[in-house]
Amino acid sequence: MKSRRRPYSEQRPFDTGGGVWSVPVPIPGNPLGYTLVYAIESPAGPVLVDAGWNAPEAWLALRDGLGAVGMDVRDVRGVVVTHFHPDHAGLAGQVREESGAWIAMHEADTALVRLMRDFQGDAHRDFQADMLRRAGAGTVEVEEVTGNRPRPPAMPDRVLTDGDLIDLPGRRLRTIWTPGHTPGHVCLHLEDADRIFTGDHVLPAITPHIGIYPYDRVDVDPLSDFLESLEKVKGLGHLEALPAHEWIFHDTAARATEIGVHHEEKLRRLATLLAEAEEPLTIWEIAGRMTWNRPWEDFPPILRGMAAGEAAAHLRTLEVRGIIHRVTGVDPVRFAIHS
Repeated sequence: MKSRRRPYSEQRPFDTGGGVWSVPVPIPGNPLGYTLVYAIESPAGPVLVDAGWNAPEAWLALRDGLGAVGMDVRDVRGVVVTHFHPDHAGLAGQVREESGAWIAMHEADTALVRLMRDFQGDAHRDFQADMLRRAGAGTVEVEEVTGNRPRPPAMPDRVLTDGDLIDLPGRRLRTIWTPGHTPGHVCLHLEDADRIFTGDHVLPAITPHIGIYPYDRVDVDPLSDFLESLEKVKGLGHLEALPAHEWIFHDTAARATEIGVHHEEKLRRLATLLAEAEEPLTIWEIAGRMTWNRPWEDFPPILRGMAAGEAAAHLRTLEVRGIIHRVTGVDPVRFAIHS
């Protein structure tokens, strides 16, 4: 089964075969349009892979979409969240309230959800502002980017680790830990059907956001984690992919190879950019000079913040590989090519 990405208004729930149904759930105000929520049949009730954005119209789409394929949201047994982002985890809590379902998430993202829920008052805004300042953003840009924070998702009931089997009677659905897009992102291998739910890890036409937050961290390397996770998925073979966005496609391994090549080329271009710079550059300056799908001047503030996070992730990988270095004793942090 393969479909092409169409506007949300043209999307419908459909049978992907083998007891797996796809339900499109809208993401208000987002160019992605929708999240594909999957419902896997079982004798004990369906298990959902992701749940969609927490908004009234999204809830109606999920509830009515399940109803259109003969399922009642009140019968849902569990929700496996591929990662904590709001277009995946947002409605998991409401599903649990309606059905008593469990919510499962990898332990690394569970820790992040707990941290998000512990932020009090202006703490998150202050955290964002300091991160942006250290990256070289101007005062006006800091004001424009900060303060945009979706509600934290519900805390999961069940914590997953790599290789865990999901509680899905009659099927074999195994957790594949694929960090990069988030520290606790997981894919789910439906072993009895040679299919894989890829979340945002492997998408058919676009690549997921890989960023570092705060931008100047030195204890993580999410892009290297992501590239290693692509190799892990490739090792499972040429499976049919059921991603969270766009469309179902064949040969996950081939697409994972393409995505890896894309990031290696991006790393080469970034190294060249720094080699040609006349002086060390801040993360914000580097992001503004990188090649994106639109001019930097046309980026809305929130996308500039995400672009800086992606620039930071690529810089960190080049740093770990010994190609560039960060200049010490300066604020904001700056990077330069090794001579």
